Amino acid sequence: MKITAKDVEHVAVLARLELSEEAKEKYTQSLNDILEYMEVLNGVDTKNVEPTAHVLSLKNVFREDESQQCLDKKLALSNAPEEENGCFKVPRII
Repeated sequence: MKITAKDVEHVAVLARLELSEEAKEKYTQSLNDILEYMEVLNGVDTKNVEPTAHVLSLKNVFREDESQQCLDKKLALSNAPEEENGCFKVPRII
């Protein structure tokens, strides 16, 4: 499949871009080069290559979720600038 200047113009209109004739020619050539290279990659034998979702092996780095002693309410509120009814008091924001 070849990209034409008309295709580039169409995409530019959809993206609300104004391209000069020079830019249209440049993008047409660049996109065609990309498609040619994709054809080369499509010809590569990948039968013995395992599919991957990421180039690096990833593992879960989260710690186990274990219950712990919670912070004492008085200690938590000890540095609060203001408290009301055992809760942090903050300025109203509307």
